[in-house]
Amino acid sequence: MSSSYVIIGDGIAGSSAAETLHDAEPDADITVITDEGEALYNRILIKEFAKGRMPEAPISIHSPDWYGERGIDLQLNTHVTTVDTDGHSVETHSGGSYEYDKLLVATGGTPTQLPVDNSDVEGIEHFWTFEDARAIKEGAQAAENGVIVGAGLLGIDLAAICGAQDVEANYLMRGECWWRYALSPEGAEIIHDALREKNVTPVFESGVDHFETDDDGHVTAAVDPNGERFKADFVGAAIGLDFNTEFLRDTDIELDWGIVTDEHMQTNVKDVYAAGDITQFHDVLLGERAQNGAWGSAKEQGSVAAKNMLGEWGEPSETFEWVSSYSITHFDFPFLSFGHPTLGDDEVEKKYSDTEWRRVALKDGKVVGGVLIGDLAPQSKLKQLAREQVDVSDQKDLLLEETIEIEKFDGIEA
Repeated sequence: MSSSYVIIGDGIAGSSAAETLHDAEPDADITVITDEGEALYNRILIKEFAKGRMPEAPISIHSPDWYGERGIDLQLNTHVTTVDTDGHSVETHSGGSYEYDKLLVATGGTPTQLPVDNSDVEGIEHFWTFEDARAIKEGAQAAENGVIVGAGLLGIDLAAICGAQDVEANYLMRGECWWRYALSPEGAEIIHDALREKNVTPVFESGVDHFETDDDGHVTAAVDPNGERFKADFVGAAIGLDFNTEFLRDTDIELDWGIVTDEHMQTNVKDVYAAGDITQFHDVLLGERAQNGAWGSAKEQGSVAAKNMLGEWGEPSETFEWVSSYSITHFDFPFLSFGHPTLGDDEVEKKYSDTEWRRVALKDGKVVGGVLIGDLAPQSKLKQLAREQVDVSDQKDLLLEETIEIEKFDGIEA
């Protein structure tokens, strides 16, 4: 008798799991449920679409036919309302019921709305789905003045979209620099200068107190906590995600700003797994819980979860052990972060030129993440040091050499 698998979520984590399950067990009963109206697409490329640099077609990865050809039951526009972990079943808003032997939750999150007056009015956009990207592209093309809120990786995508669509924008940041948990002011200034060249002005120690609207309910301005007013007929907000776990509240699945899993993507409840940015997984390299929404990380988590779903519960064969990376391609110079650049108890950094800077984050003397601007050549060697958990406490100067020579480090495997 073939196994039955239910996957909630059709992002890269859920889709990767479905493909892995089908390849290993072609006769399995696999159902993928998503509340989105389209099948898997490249979430990395939707920002290029919103910038007006790419048409829609190349962004799609799987058509509905891809699932049908593999016997995978894809349920679009379907919202899961209840999971019965004792009865091994999933209920949906339309009254559908799906029984499972193994369940994977890969539902991701929903952009957090700014907790200020008028944050839900017309002209204020959040960036997460392809549908969001369509609305952002349309709004930015029609706008003259913009405001961006959220000094992180999604926020800078919105800023770059304004720059590409010739929107004169102010980028409101709460701290003294962009992505202040991963960059120092010296490194971030490279980004600030690049933004200014795109007619996007960074505004520090700022934020939003409230939005103003016209008589039609369309945003006209953002007012920051200092009382300064910024004209805006387009606003892009990216202050974080609220993870989609509401349907799990009545279960025994452990939740903690997402779904808690071990290093095998198993939850604390039998036959239930999770993958993607919704997970608080045990990071074997970091030695503690971590969360990571990078595309490559989510894809690998989906594959690891699926391989363990194929076996007996409690006897996992695969471990998620991964040093992720995230790149930005908005500027004339490259930018890459890897691992957990905002964590650690120590760091080293160096500026090499007006467009080259490096920071490496350490925990207990070991590399756990970093940021590279301008020169990405050291990434493979830094990621190797992280994977092999080499103690560099007395060798930190080697991390900042323009060309890293891996053989110089004590404790590295040949």
